[in-house]
Amino acid sequence: MARDYPLNKTRNFGVIAHIDAGKTTTTERILFYTGVSHKIGEVHDGATVMDWMEQERERGITITSAATTAFWNPTYMDPKDVSKKCRFNIIDTPGHIDFTIEVKRSLRVLDGAVVVFDGVAGVEPQSETNWRYASDAMVPRICYINKLDRMGANFDKAFASILDRLSKKAVRMQMPIGEEENFDGIIDLLTMKEVKFTGDKGKDVSFVEIPAEYLEEAKSRRAEMIEKIVETDEDMMTGYLEGKEFSVEELKAAIRKATIANELFPVFCGSSLKNRGVQLVLDAVVDYLPSPLDIAPPKGIDPHTGEPTVVEVSDTAPFAALAFKSMADPFVGQLTFFRVYAGTLEAGSYIYNSTKDKKERVSRILRMHANEREEVKTVYAGEIAAAVGLKDTITSDTMCTEEHPVVLEKIVVPESVISMRVEPKTKADQEKMGIALSKLAIEDPTFRVSSDPETLETIISGMGELHLDIIVDRMKREFGVEANTGKPQVAYKETILGSASGEGKYIKQSGGRGQYGHAKINIKPIDYSIAQEDLPKNVKRYDNFEFVNAIKGGAIPQEFIPAVEKGLREAMDRGTVAGFKMVDVSCELYDGSFHEVDSSEIAFKLAAGMALADAVGKAKPVILEPIMKVEIVTPDKFYGDITGNLSSKRGQIEGMDERGQDKVIRAMVPLSEMFGYVNNLRSMTEGRASFTMEFGKYDVVPANIAKDIAENKK
Repeated sequence: MARDYPLNKTRNFGVIAHIDAGKTTTTERILFYTGVSHKIGEVHDGATVMDWMEQERERGITITSAATTAFWNPTYMDPKDVSKKCRFNIIDTPGHIDFTIEVKRSLRVLDGAVVVFDGVAGVEPQSETNWRYASDAMVPRICYINKLDRMGANFDKAFASILDRLSKKAVRMQMPIGEEENFDGIIDLLTMKEVKFTGDKGKDVSFVEIPAEYLEEAKSRRAEMIEKIVETDEDMMTGYLEGKEFSVEELKAAIRKATIANELFPVFCGSSLKNRGVQLVLDAVVDYLPSPLDIAPPKGIDPHTGEPTVVEVSDTAPFAALAFKSMADPFVGQLTFFRVYAGTLEAGSYIYNSTKDKKERVSRILRMHANEREEVKTVYAGEIAAAVGLKDTITSDTMCTEEHPVVLEKIVVPESVISMRVEPKTKADQEKMGIALSKLAIEDPTFRVSSDPETLETIISGMGELHLDIIVDRMKREFGVEANTGKPQVAYKETILGSASGEGKYIKQSGGRGQYGHAKINIKPIDYSIAQEDLPKNVKRYDNFEFVNAIKGGAIPQEFIPAVEKGLREAMDRGTVAGFKMVDVSCELYDGSFHEVDSSEIAFKLAAGMALADAVGKAKPVILEPIMKVEIVTPDKFYGDITGNLSSKRGQIEGMDERGQDKVIRAMVPLSEMFGYVNNLRSMTEGRASFTMEFGKYDVVPANIAKDIAENKK
């Protein structure tokens, strides 16, 4: 069966933004204008296509990324001419920081992104985080300044915030006619036409002459735009300086080339709620965002040789795909979302999971439309689909053929920063809870389940209070598990600031054969300035732990070295100051001794733990805590109260801006001080202030507070 749409006319893109910038509203318009849905669902009515989970509709926020497929012929084309018509694979992502993994893993498999901004707020904290993720993944972006109909909306100010806080490479492609309640239309600076949106839900797009009063400003803005475009191309720059005029098609070709190379970020404007501007963003997706053929081919490694390899993006190349999301579906069981980079996959065939070295059968392949599904027989290079029947393949696993194995670059999962104790209400709930938690952990890599070794209680960890609330709510609704929860706990860590030596000797005589292990170690903070590939052969670096084997002359036999390493890692997981996981420590095993008869792996493992405890006490051990980036928007009159309150919470004020009549305070505050802050803020400001919070960094806890933390833990 042949491919139904050519690869060069495929666009895989995501809609990303800060919470409440209008992502889902924009995506609903995209579905309506592309003919996928025949009515527009609104977030405030709980009737959207893409926010299909009950929790999303109740809260009016996006929790899980949803994928869909649509087709678009640009508005400037004759409807009969479909030479530019493109197939869109769209992913709508959450804006809330607690669900940041959804953005991260979506960007890993997308070729482009539409970044939505609030026309009042401009760049917000999560806009910066998502922009950084997109930059890390080298994803080309176009910007859309939304909500220009809102009171306080200002396109110039929002555009300036993009230039100031995200990238100087942003280029203004449009300007609005009127703002706030007077927002009436858009001037397209490329074609120098006014764009009108009429008919049912703004479906009819027409291009008319620019009103005389806006003409001079439009000419000036167009000149600025052309300057920025020609700066990206030497030949065009030369022609421009010689006074050459460029056609619209020449300019479009230059913008496309520069956008794909991340040298330009075209900026558009509109109001999705008022049905103005979305179609022009779709035109821009066709014109400027890349097809799978336009991006650098994905890199991987050969699992057998460790050699780097490049995957060829083509239907005829050996099959290679990346699983980027797992989901439990009540109708078909486990769904594994994957992006095909090369080759084709047929339903009923086998795939080789090169990450886990396992073969699995794909019983069915589905093309998803949010939570609805369409069964397909074959998927091709550049497509996004979901497989049914894969038991061992989860997020970040590579799917390929056994004859041409490759392991594609993994998705980096952020650390969880908050934990909570959870216990089943009844005996029946106990059996179901284990199944529910393991299924939810497979779906969401930032959600982790562990048990407290001392109390044997179940601990769940995640990215924030809302994240864990949703998990507990899903356990109840989807799996019928009633559970009691404890107070949220901060995910503290331990580390060392200095270096020291330590010795551990484990000797046990018990009548018969005894136990003997003896290890001497040096510890110091890991030097991350030395790259992984530049490390000497006797150094192994893992995530947050480094092991150096410096044993000479057989002081410890080779067969016991792995036991020492394992003992050190287990001791680091347990921590030595207050029982929190220890990170960023380099352990050098330089000496020790053994007994011909009594030495064993268990003895050396225990000796290693004793040596670490001995060394850590002398190496300036400290506790680390998560510090959150907090942004508070407040009326001016409460500014003093809020900054004073933040200082009492050990917060550091980083900066202050103005947004319309309001003040915006940016601060770094320890997570432990932020529990229940929403109620605190409301009572301080008569309910008129709002705040957002995201993880910033780990930092050392002051000594007096560290002492309290250690005592409470004990």
